[in-house]
Amino acid sequence: MSTVLDPTRAPATVAYTFTSESVSEGHPDKVCDTIADSILDAHLAADPASRVACEVLCKENNVVLAGEITSNHGVNYDELVREVVREIGYVDADQVFRPDNLNVHIFLSRQAAEIAQGVDADTSLSGEQGAGDQGIMFGYATDETPELMPLPILLAHRLARSLATHRKNGAVGWLRPDSKTQVSVRYENGAPVAVTDVLVSTQHSADADREAIRQFVALNVVPEALGQWYHDDIALMVNPTGSFVQGGPSADAGVTGRKIIVDSYGGMGRHGGGAFSGKDPSKVDRSGAYFCRFVARQVVKAGLARRAEVQVAYAIGVAQPVSVKVDTFGTGDERAAAEYVRQNFDFRPGAIVERLNLLRPIYRLTTNYGHFGKPELPWEE
Repeated sequence: MSTVLDPTRAPATVAYTFTSESVSEGHPDKVCDTIADSILDAHLAADPASRVACEVLCKENNVVLAGEITSNHGVNYDELVREVVREIGYVDADQVFRPDNLNVHIFLSRQAAEIAQGVDADTSLSGEQGAGDQGIMFGYATDETPELMPLPILLAHRLARSLATHRKNGAVGWLRPDSKTQVSVRYENGAPVAVTDVLVSTQHSADADREAIRQFVALNVVPEALGQWYHDDIALMVNPTGSFVQGGPSADAGVTGRKIIVDSYGGMGRHGGGAFSGKDPSKVDRSGAYFCRFVARQVVKAGLARRAEVQVAYAIGVAQPVSVKVDTFGTGDERAAAEYVRQNFDFRPGAIVERLNLLRPIYRLTTNYGHFGKPELPWEE
């Protein structure tokens, strides 16, 4: 009988390997996330009080926008969608999913009045901004990297970003927007000691040579992305199916909110289940998760623990959280950490929005290569 090891609970003397994955901005699900966050930013830029809950589906040359948006600013959704697809890089004439060939279907209504009355401070029963939904959110931080992120997901993101950078710089002509990466890291005594395995699957043009793809990834992308964690003994797999010509929404369906583990901690920290992209910060699925990350970072930075996880729970329309919990996984004084959080951090939705200055068009910065670990984001300061 096999035993599943939870690395967050493993004794310090246990050795294990942990794996995380990332995807590029051209992955079908990420195309949808990017469109959703672009719509959000467009509304917030002109009307910071906009309420946005936008879902997107892409398949072949169809883009479906659905959800609820209440805003004093109109957006040309058709034009915006085409521009986002162009920026991502789906411009090749041999792909059905390209800007000049899209059918944009719009199914958007206003936010339900019953939700609005519980969220808006002037109509809520408490007289202050209530949570936009019920639910649980988690934030995680670890001192194993300067970014206070788990190493496997951090490196997986760097690989995916490196592929996109080389494609946009024109380093090789055969790279296409869709790709996935995966990194396995060996841990000993609670700390990462070596990268053991790397998997890179990248879309390419039909005329690309398989060995040329492997050589480019092995000699350029992997050493560059892994930096000090690179070594010659890494087991590397590149496009293990042999070919990856058909990709993106031309081949697969994409939907917002399907990459929540890629978006957060790569499985190393827990996730409450709520997606981020396309939601304004009144939705605690997003703002609550960001604030929990902010608080977990402060716990680690204050020296109260080497690893910290913060959970918050809300009831819809209510400002005060149902619960707040701090877990240090035996790496610090949990009672002191919990007291530090209680005294220094206000988890009411309105207070979160104010402290992190969230009513700004900053959400395209979050969409790809992780919502955490980027110094330009306010919850990472």
